[in-house]
Amino acid sequence: MTYSSILSETTAALTLDTSVLINLHACRRGVEILAAIPNRIFVSHIVARELNHETSRRNGEEAFLQALAAAGNITVVDLSEEEFEMFFELTSAASSLDDGEAATIAISKGRGLIPVIDERRGRRRAKEIIGIEPAWSLDLLSHPNTTASLGADFSVEALFLALRDGRMRIPPESASEVVGVIGDDRARHCTCLPGYRHLFGEKSEQHRERLDPMLF
Repeated sequence: MTYSSILSETTAALTLDTSVLINLHACRRGVEILAAIPNRIFVSHIVARELNHETSRRNGEEAFLQALAAAGNITVVDLSEEEFEMFFELTSAASSLDDGEAATIAISKGRGLIPVIDERRGRRRAKEIIGIEPAWSLDLLSHPNTTASLGADFSVEALFLALRDGRMRIPPESASEVVGVIGDDRARHCTCLPGYRHLFGEKSEQHRERLDPMLF
């Protein structure tokens, strides 16, 4: 991969938001990725609870989280009283965050951790409160240790699956670079990519017209 992970030069502990765990599950290599990177990883019980529902049980996300905890790849923690106060404040405000984002930010602030959050509002609030730029799911998948552990081909496949199946959000400014990594053919299946319509919409319609002009 050519994308440069902001985590490549730090071993500071991380705390993961719910969507990050969903992306790691979707990429099929989440256990190996978290085992490879050197950072300690925490997940709040509130985030874990967000995966405790019928859909997550059916698609394997809950079992994936349990496997990570059992293997020691993550540590699931409760919020302290101070952290819960911040959590309550973040979920009660007019522009409130969802529970997972709020818990991730509260733990990061209280324990000096780096939050890994992909959603725009959560990232903005995290930076305001903690004073640092949160990491992305992409930083885990593009970590040098990830590539070294999985190998180049499996790393690219993991990135593609996280985008296609997990609908992973990435930095808008990195879209072209990520497309360059996974290739145009795979990228066409990743409609979550920033600027997807600009990148592929018109070309895809032209391609469909060539295949079957009677459809248009």
